[in-house]
Amino acid sequence: MTVYVDGENIKIEQVEEVTRGGAKVEFSERGKNNIENCWASVLDLVNTGEAIYGVTTGIGEFARIRISPEQSSQLQKNIIYSHAAGTGDLQPDEVVRGAMLLRANVLAKGYSGVRLSTAQMLLDMLNKGVHPVVFEKGSVGTSGDLSPLSQLAEVCLGEGEAFYQGERLPGAEVMKRAGLKPLEPTYKEGLGLINGSQMVTSGASLLLVDARRLLKNAFIASAMTIDALKGVPKAYDARLHAARPFKGQNVVAHNLRLLMADSEVIAEKSGKVQDGYSMRCTPQVLGPSVDCWHYAREQVEIEINSAADNPVFIPQDNAHLAGGNFHGQPIGMVMDFLCIAMSEVANLSERHTNRLLNPTLSGLPDFLVKERGLNSGLMVAQYTAAALVSENKVLSHPATVDSISVSADQEDHVSMAPIAVRKCTEILKNVGVVLAIEMMSAAQAFDFRKPLKPGKGTRVAYELIREHVTHLKQDRVLYPDLNKIAELIRNNAILNAVEAELGELPLRLE
Repeated sequence: MTVYVDGENIKIEQVEEVTRGGAKVEFSERGKNNIENCWASVLDLVNTGEAIYGVTTGIGEFARIRISPEQSSQLQKNIIYSHAAGTGDLQPDEVVRGAMLLRANVLAKGYSGVRLSTAQMLLDMLNKGVHPVVFEKGSVGTSGDLSPLSQLAEVCLGEGEAFYQGERLPGAEVMKRAGLKPLEPTYKEGLGLINGSQMVTSGASLLLVDARRLLKNAFIASAMTIDALKGVPKAYDARLHAARPFKGQNVVAHNLRLLMADSEVIAEKSGKVQDGYSMRCTPQVLGPSVDCWHYAREQVEIEINSAADNPVFIPQDNAHLAGGNFHGQPIGMVMDFLCIAMSEVANLSERHTNRLLNPTLSGLPDFLVKERGLNSGLMVAQYTAAALVSENKVLSHPATVDSISVSADQEDHVSMAPIAVRKCTEILKNVGVVLAIEMMSAAQAFDFRKPLKPGKGTRVAYELIREHVTHLKQDRVLYPDLNKIAELIRNNAILNAVEAELGELPLRLE
């Protein structure tokens, strides 16, 4: 499979295809033409003798200092060297691969001012499996991801470090083994490789892919709980939700009805008029998280296909414009929003688990185990969920409300978008485990409902879980069971099985 890079049409699904699926990448003819036309404009403008930010001037606070054309190559190298100042753990290869793809896509728009051979280096590295060593901390998200993208650019120069065929090696050795000739940068090319938000946008793209799958698993987990607890079906009636036409709310209700269809458990009337909020309001709670996901996707895909750079060249007008298109605020804010949205998924899930384990609320054995007192059942699994939910609440504090002035106050508002992405990464890990605890508890509850059978979709999830985790008859170590179900969520096994039976669980109704 090949993904064509043209500056206009990359979606989050294609980011995953390249970063995780190993799809090959090529510039489209349009993308090549855009790059070449812009480079011709850069040469024309340099020849006029104008002061061009980062090309014939220094950068940041040093924009007031002119640089001669003869110093252009050294300036661009120095920009890369001086900005490679990161720290911390390593970015995952998939995020680094995504950053290379997305930076190439920015260049293909034809506003950044680099040679085609320079842009092609990013795609060649991707196709040959050259993955620069990039630290995850040190970027304030404005001017974009300067520090991490500089580590990426170092390898383009045959410097820095990279992973290649399972080894961590000096950049020069990697380029030699991969058969790539290091770059000698000229006008604008150092800035052209680093002056944008592509590292955080790569991370955000993959988080959105993962969040979509977690939302669908949340539908399944919620349906299992409501089904096992003999929920009152009226709360999910299409007519009720049509009267409040939030798109997310309506699609969640639709999916719950689909998953619980034909349930013998719910069909056995409980006599309740309505359930507690965490059950009855599941569509109203998960729905806004779904709506947030769609908004975040829209914003991230705008950024993916934008000219996130400075300066920006306008070839048709032979003009250059210094501005702030590198600013990571749009990504930081939607990732902060996604942190809140996904934390709420876990909040609701933990409350579902509580209802399953509390005999007063469930009508089932205490903590879903017989011989209470001698056995604690799933009691402490809820503690784990509570700990993760509480951690998520701390991590949901928005990163973008903070800003620290840098570069002698020339860059006096920054986005802190990388922190938002890192927080969201941890939150999604926690959400998966909290959902696993809910599913483990609901499966145990279904065991006590036999011989009544769960709904059409909840039954598939229950049966798959029981293929890997047996009924808890008496106390045993719980973390192997918990980790197994969490892995079934991470590898999409539960979701794939359910959708194979029911068709896709949509995030939007047509």
